[in-house]
Amino acid sequence: MNFPVWDPPMLGGGLLIGVIAILHVFVSHFAVGGGLFLVLTEQIAARENDAALLAYVRRHSLFFVLVTLVFGAVSGVGIWWSIGLVHPSATSTLIHTFVWAWAIEWVFFLVEICAALFYYYGWERLDRRTHLAIGWIYAGAAWASLVVINGILTFMLTPGDWLVTHRIADGYLNPTMLPSLVTRTAVAIALAGLYALLTAATVEAGALRARVTRYAAGWVLAGCAAIPIAGAWYISQIPPLARDISMGGAPAVTIFAGLSIILSALIVTLTYWGPYRRPLESGIVLAATIAFLGLGVTGVTEWVREAVRKPYVIYGYMYSNAIRVEDAAAIASEGVLARAKWVTIRDVNDADWRRVGYQIFRSECRACHTIDGYNGIRPLVKGWREDFLDYQLQHLNELKGFMPPFIGTDDERRVLARWLASVGRERPFSEGLAIAGATTPGGERPR
Repeated sequence: MNFPVWDPPMLGGGLLIGVIAILHVFVSHFAVGGGLFLVLTEQIAARENDAALLAYVRRHSLFFVLVTLVFGAVSGVGIWWSIGLVHPSATSTLIHTFVWAWAIEWVFFLVEICAALFYYYGWERLDRRTHLAIGWIYAGAAWASLVVINGILTFMLTPGDWLVTHRIADGYLNPTMLPSLVTRTAVAIALAGLYALLTAATVEAGALRARVTRYAAGWVLAGCAAIPIAGAWYISQIPPLARDISMGGAPAVTIFAGLSIILSALIVTLTYWGPYRRPLESGIVLAATIAFLGLGVTGVTEWVREAVRKPYVIYGYMYSNAIRVEDAAAIASEGVLARAKWVTIRDVNDADWRRVGYQIFRSECRACHTIDGYNGIRPLVKGWREDFLDYQLQHLNELKGFMPPFIGTDDERRVLARWLASVGRERPFSEGLAIAGATTPGGERPR
């Protein structure tokens, strides 16, 4: 409402955020668990005076630094870039509410980066005690960074008393903060072992490879054992509507939730019967397969976590289309065209009803829907009559609980229904652009 709508036509902003975020989560949790894996494994090797195991940890630390500090840091910037464009209002709320928490997290992240670089640089330059101390500093800073970020992420689904008080402590110490932290810590441990399976598979066949492979598999299994318990605790704390959406209220979300369980079971099965029971027979192909399944679990669970927050982007405070709940009554009375800051037409009775309808669509629906691309509106309304669409819009949040209600005047709702009916008719893509009120590069409407 208060910012221009960034409009990637086919991909959709939500999908772009999802792709970047899933890859980042898959690496950032490794950054947390992998740091603990490094320092604990080095400590074991130092205590046993095992030069071969120390050499493996050193090789693994190079892999760790390249993956986490290069890809992890870049993808983190990508998240800020994408959410700032797709959901500027929600991003602004998170920044202003948790400004001191973000500042603290950035300090931890700086310590994390410096410690990781000093850790890798110091293998032959520091005594063992100092090197281990730096490893523990990294592990502590990485987990502390997770603690801070986790509280902000969980706030978006369970803001708790913050909705009334707007106090940072009430928002941060929300109902799902602790169960989510336990869950994410378990995930970090599992991913540390999963990534270690990849580097273990490159070790020359022999006693060291068998030991490291089985050791890494133990981390995977330990993390996976804790995840269901912590996950059940987390689910018990989310809002009833969010729980209903994941358990049948939205079939796609339910399918993805079930898929996360299936993929997790496959990871446990393959890890136990492969690297854990038969470490010397487990090679890079099996390790890569398990890693790919881990990426799949990360993808579907993060997608479900985001999906159950609908119809809000910040639960109970801001709808997914950036309209704040407290502003809904005024917008319904005055009209979305009158209140939205970035529209080109404010008169709902303008003769060019197609452009009016598209302006309303952009303000009310475009945060989640494209026209012909990802989550495209055209196939969803194909063949629907205008009066049927108008009825749907009047009862949108009742018919589909994961969608926000239509917020605007009756005239705006009827124009949107008329526009949607026209979009739902079969027509070439160029005509679809014309319906959307788009222009050609030369500034003329497509004909």
